[in-house]
Amino acid sequence: MTTHIDPGLRTEFAGEMILPRDPGYDEARALFNGMIDRRPAVIAQCANTDDVARAIGFARERGLEVSVRGGGHGVAGKALVDGGVVVDLRMLNSVTVDPDARTARVGGGAVMADLDGATAEYGLATTGGRVSTTGVAGLVLGGGSGWLERKFGLACDNLLSAELVTADGRHVRASEEENPELFWALHGGGGNFGAVTSFTFRLHPLSTLGLAMLLWPTEAGPDVVPAFRDLMEAAPDEVGGGAQYLLAPPADFVPDDLAGRLALGIVVTCVATEPETRAMVEPLTALGPAGGIVAEMPYAAVQCMDDDQSGLRNYWTAQHIRKLPDEAVARYCALADDMIVPSGSRHTLLPLGGAVARGPADHPIPWRHDPWVVHPLALWDDPADDVRAKTWVRDVRMSMEEWSTGSLYLNFIGDEGAERYREGWGDENMRRLADVKRRYDPDNVFRHNQNIEPA
Repeated sequence: MTTHIDPGLRTEFAGEMILPRDPGYDEARALFNGMIDRRPAVIAQCANTDDVARAIGFARERGLEVSVRGGGHGVAGKALVDGGVVVDLRMLNSVTVDPDARTARVGGGAVMADLDGATAEYGLATTGGRVSTTGVAGLVLGGGSGWLERKFGLACDNLLSAELVTADGRHVRASEEENPELFWALHGGGGNFGAVTSFTFRLHPLSTLGLAMLLWPTEAGPDVVPAFRDLMEAAPDEVGGGAQYLLAPPADFVPDDLAGRLALGIVVTCVATEPETRAMVEPLTALGPAGGIVAEMPYAAVQCMDDDQSGLRNYWTAQHIRKLPDEAVARYCALADDMIVPSGSRHTLLPLGGAVARGPADHPIPWRHDPWVVHPLALWDDPADDVRAKTWVRDVRMSMEEWSTGSLYLNFIGDEGAERYREGWGDENMRRLADVKRRYDPDNVFRHNQNIEPA
């Protein structure tokens, strides 16, 4: 079916409405996950909030389904809808920093590079994702895990207000004082309640970050990962990081005989100086890494160091871990053996704790108190490897289930069904979120997401 756009609407629309026959259509529908190949009827690239309302109204008048695109980084590809209207927010990517108030107003289409670059000019930062291409909106609305979370809390813990366009075209502001129940729902409830066009965040003084990146051959894992576990379980809030099996990159700090091979990497981040970081990671450097660096770097530069190539095939999942005994560590290490190599795949173990665990218990994120997350990410380019890659990811999840907390950070998974969503929110939060959904989107217009049906 061909979709026609009234000339009057084109005149009123400040952005651009792209149809399948238009130049640039394929580029406009490309997502981070190269496995996603959906063909929307219209991609409405919105230049302002009125455009957002017009695009939603256009879709509803014609009975077309709606999806909302921010950064387009979500692994499930929910930003696109076949035969429907994509409300594309990428033009709304401005960041305005108030250095005196230590706040930033961020457009709903911004990515972390936009936010980190703008705040860095003032020696300020807030918790973001771990790569610069992550969309701010999807990150925050899912809760928002990142390198700074143990010191400054989750990304949503730093959210001061949000503005959104609802399914009926209203412009709504949510904060602790205005529409507080909606504001609560935006702390982990996802994109279920409207198209969020701007966020205001609390910022913290931070210019540089201490960083240790250490590499070992994979056979060292059973000795090194327990040392990392012990370090993090005793570490102050200023310290974050992760363990990761990955393909060792060709870099100055990687020995030639390790580059291009599967290796164990340990990242430790410190809101501290380089000497303080060196002292913190001494239990790890004492284990004789084959390569690595310890340095003090601009935070915005750290955010770019783990960027993945866009367009690869992606499949992810996660398992939250209640404790990490030696048996669990051994199993985690052994599961790296079935990764696809060479590829961009990662087998990651992340610590939570610190300010994450002390954050508002009322937010709809029951995983706040979980101490560890195992997060396998398969990234590959050959469709012939699809079954093998997905099988490895699922096997990791199931193999670690013995130590599962039963809760889940939903931004770390793909489309795994309603039961996994329940793990992400919990039964009581699901009921409360469904009530908010009924008030702001009773017809479930915003359902191309990890969906909450209206009560």
